[in-house]
Amino acid sequence: MEIKVNFLENLRLEAKFDDFTVITDQPIRYKGDGSAPSPFDYFLASSALCAAYFVRVYCKARDIPTENIRLSQNNIVDPENRYNQIFKIQVELPEDISEKDREGILRSIDRCTVKKVVQTGPDFQIETVENLDEDAQALLMVQPDEEAYTWIEGKDLPLEQTIANMSGILAELGMKIEIASWRNIVPHVWSLHIRDAASPMCFTNGKGATKESALCSALGEFIERLSCNFFYNDQFFGEEIANSAFVHYPNEEWFKPGPNDALPEGILDDTTREIYDPEGELRGSHLIDTNSGKRERGIVALPFVRQSDGETVYFPSNLIENLYLSNGMSAGNTLQEAQVQCLSEIFERAVKREILEQELALPDVPMAVLERYPAILEGIQALEAQGFPVLVKDASLGGQFPVMCVTLMNPRTGGVFASFGAHPSFEVALERSLTELLQGRSFEGLNDFLPPTFNSQAVAEPNNFVEHFIDSSGLVSWRFFSAKSDVEFSDWDFSGTNAEEAATLFGILEEMGKEVYVAVHEDLGAPVCRILVPGYSEVYPVDDLIWDNTNMALDYREDILNLHALSDEQLADLLARLEESQLDEHMDIITLIGIEFDENTVWGQLTILELKLLIHLALGQHEEALERVEMFQQYNDNTVERGLFYQAMAAVLEIVLDDELELDDYRHNLTRMFGEETMAAVVGSVTGEVRFHGLTPTSMQLEGLEKHQRLIESYKKLHAHRARRAGLSV
Repeated sequence: MEIKVNFLENLRLEAKFDDFTVITDQPIRYKGDGSAPSPFDYFLASSALCAAYFVRVYCKARDIPTENIRLSQNNIVDPENRYNQIFKIQVELPEDISEKDREGILRSIDRCTVKKVVQTGPDFQIETVENLDEDAQALLMVQPDEEAYTWIEGKDLPLEQTIANMSGILAELGMKIEIASWRNIVPHVWSLHIRDAASPMCFTNGKGATKESALCSALGEFIERLSCNFFYNDQFFGEEIANSAFVHYPNEEWFKPGPNDALPEGILDDTTREIYDPEGELRGSHLIDTNSGKRERGIVALPFVRQSDGETVYFPSNLIENLYLSNGMSAGNTLQEAQVQCLSEIFERAVKREILEQELALPDVPMAVLERYPAILEGIQALEAQGFPVLVKDASLGGQFPVMCVTLMNPRTGGVFASFGAHPSFEVALERSLTELLQGRSFEGLNDFLPPTFNSQAVAEPNNFVEHFIDSSGLVSWRFFSAKSDVEFSDWDFSGTNAEEAATLFGILEEMGKEVYVAVHEDLGAPVCRILVPGYSEVYPVDDLIWDNTNMALDYREDILNLHALSDEQLADLLARLEESQLDEHMDIITLIGIEFDENTVWGQLTILELKLLIHLALGQHEEALERVEMFQQYNDNTVERGLFYQAMAAVLEIVLDDELELDDYRHNLTRMFGEETMAAVVGSVTGEVRFHGLTPTSMQLEGLEKHQRLIESYKKLHAHRARRAGLSV
């Protein structure tokens, strides 16, 4: 994690990281102002808080109340060496907690990350640089030793060379990649989380049987998501990029909708129009992209090559981001390697969907077959030893597809997790199923999955597949666990060279009658492909283009960002449009308009419901405001401070709306209850002197929105690189 420090007045310092700001000071006796804890105080508090966090996680997983658990830490200083200290953590537990859970809580404290880092002893490397912002040397840059190269199946270069090449690409773009976390809770299963230090919203996860293969996975995913603009899906790029020569790629094309908002000629083809617009309801306005929001420029579309005949077909950027998410994207050392990974991913998700929605029971993989892969079997047995039954299933549907499944059952919670993996090699597909199962997860994290169900409708619900796609947290049918399988076990093998494997996978789709469209991006220095298989590889249903399109943002973004500058008439119009839209009132504004606000601000927590409420107050519509305050209080998951603001608001509105009550008669005790500052904001909001309390003014220039600005700065690096490669001015 990158932490930037600013020097404030006297000895005060400001540390900024992610969306947080921490202020430190020194005691007056050390010539500070005593206005904030010292850096060492924060260090001491971090170990106590970390210990308490692990206690809370343990108790939460077992429904153990923490209200009566108390924890404290004292540091005992050696009088002869002040750097030699004992951190004594004590925990007070209620009498009704069992001996087993007492031991479990103590073991959980022992897992404290701060404690483990201190005990291991971090290595401090101190150096000067010419410019912090321009120092883009990736932490992962290493010179590979040819004598120690590691080759694995499916890779056209050794792992060490792959890591060096991909790290170099990211460093050249000016992106500092930091490793945020590692996981290795069972043998031969590694995962990690990496992110851009300057824009932590740009992050990926990697998995593999070794640290090196997991790191390759994470770096490859990072480059694929940069190349395909996935990090910036649904987000507003800002007016500068929206008005530039190109918005997404130099080879994009823009198409104006036809008469009566008809789909323009030149986008899609007959096959895709039939799939995406079966009822003839799709209009040109549905395909305006969210990122630029430039209706006047038309529809921005990206070129894909149709595999059946080599013709170029233009797909609207908006359509891709609405239906496909990250499905069918991959980077590789060679194009064929990327294609194999890309197609494997498509088969993995499509076959998983078919199995889950049709509630198919899969055949077990015989132990004799598992014993061919001792490292994988060791990881599975380690999970079993922790008390998690594991089912290893052949998901190839009788040898049709290169897909495997590892399913974990959690007797502690009754939850299950069906993890799928795909690759032309049986071994690699099986390994991916296991590493996907544990990617980024601790043993406690295995408590979060839902129990199976016999509710076929819930399992087949489209949103259930979306949940499985995002984090595998969706429902699984009890029928999946039947000992009587619906298909026979197949000891399949589609492996060969990457070129042969790619041809095989393309061939399977051709035999299925599926048209395939491919875009290749090589401008970053590594081959990346994006493959669309219309009618097969979508994540969201195609009618989302009409009924749940992300470009709904264009109807509200400008007005909401200019909220403080709108007249009463404009506010009334915005409110009317929100009412007519029938959008879920609990949708957050971040999702609605594609702007990343700091989640620790009122903007970051703002929902459509609260926005309507604030507009009612600004317009003096007190009865409507009170109705929505009551709804807000009923469903509020906002901060305690914001909840108290609306609790006071409800009381004041009740008084104002009652002809027999006078606010002055209650203000003194209301102030004693809620405080002077809160009451001033509440009364001011009711009288109209305060508008949109808690929402700092901004505009389409995005001033003050640091989190979104960091995301745009990240995209500008990519945009500038593409412009230079295309010989265009930035």
